[in-house]
Amino acid sequence: MNIITDTKQDRINLRLRHDVKKTLERAAGFEGKTISSFILSSALVQAEKTISEHEIIRLNSHDSEAFFDALAQPIQFNDKLLRALTIHSQSVESK
Repeated sequence: MNIITDTKQDRINLRLRHDVKKTLERAAGFEGKTISSFILSSALVQAEKTISEHEIIRLNSHDSEAFFDALAQPIQFNDKLLRALTIHSQSVESK
């Protein structure tokens, strides 16, 4: 699916300095794109990068080993969690 050629329903307006517009026009021209398609494709690349940086956790070998070691340990509930689970089981009816 090509986002740029799909039916367009939403709009974003930008106000920018003349020199910034000229720079965008020049860059879009090098790629044979309109300013709108250049801005959209560039913004989508940056948006996907930003989302990836915030949603994906990358660990070095030491940290990943510590993480998996922690997962392998038996679960130990503290008193506060045990009380919460007891209250939950007494007050919530499962079907």
